[in-house]
Amino acid sequence: MTAALSASSLDVAPRLIGARVATTFDGDLVEIVIDEVEAYGGADDPASHAFSGRTERNEPMFGPPGMIYVYRSYGIHWCVNIVTGDIDEAQAVLIRGGRVVEGLDTVIARRGRSDHLADGPGKLTQALAIDGGHSGSMLGRGGVNLQLDERGLHRYVTAPRVGISKATEWPWRFIAAGT
Repeated sequence: MTAALSASSLDVAPRLIGARVATTFDGDLVEIVIDEVEAYGGADDPASHAFSGRTERNEPMFGPPGMIYVYRSYGIHWCVNIVTGDIDEAQAVLIRGGRVVEGLDTVIARRGRSDHLADGPGKLTQALAIDGGHSGSMLGRGGVNLQLDERGLHRYVTAPRVGISKATEWPWRFIAAGT
């Protein structure tokens, strides 16, 4: 798995469209097919949390490919990223959204609703029960798993990233075509 993530965030991001991210906590399996992601570079990307260097908060971004970087957005929502590239490059892909394919009843209970279950980064982490305690863990360990789609790349469109104030025009958001 980590070999597939050992590339730039711009190369990995479109390959995550159609991948499945799954968690199993307290015996509850939830699986989501990813349909929207955003790529973040390291020192060369002014929108990246790693742009100004290493901090305690962003340390997982400097880890090996397959490490999970979780942060709180606006002090409210957890957001989950998959670290890509080489150690110390600080590249990552934010998982922005997807569709629940396993564990629907669990997700409805976690979200307290039956619609818009994982169509945003905060909703997705709530659906998967991912929080800051998972930051710094590796995929496949600690309850968070990723399975790339063996069939290859899915069709996608690109768009500018959202929810940022710098490099807003860069088309580093990847969205499954037809969603």
